[in-house]
Amino acid sequence: MKLYAKTIAQTLPDWATIVTKSADLIEIEINDEHPNFQSLLEELETEIEPGTFGVKAEDLCSRLGIEMSNLHLHQLVEQAQTLIAEIAWHLDYRQLLDLGYQPDLNIADASTALTYLEWKLERNREPSV
Repeated sequence: MKLYAKTIAQTLPDWATIVTKSADLIEIEINDEHPNFQSLLEELETEIEPGTFGVKAEDLCSRLGIEMSNLHLHQLVEQAQTLIAEIAWHLDYRQLLDLGYQPDLNIADASTALTYLEWKLERNREPSV
């Protein structure tokens, strides 16, 4: 499991590792099978809505001393477009296609959906005339 944060505590538990760190984003890899992480989840588990139990991200981040990244939607869309392009050209993905992988929706469909979302975001940013 990965978390993306703006700030983190000085020390992280042994089941959390910093993967990448830039000026505005820290990528943290969580070993979600580690017993200590599982214990923390059990400790933080609450009834989110009637009959549904889980852990709120806000509670987990608070316990870890992490401030979650709150990127603007257009930034997330740009990141998603970049990742989709990387997937499209990844050797493993190309091999799956060569072996006959034919999903109902494909990488191009995902990219197109994100492009439409970008267009909508741009139109909403433009001042009305």
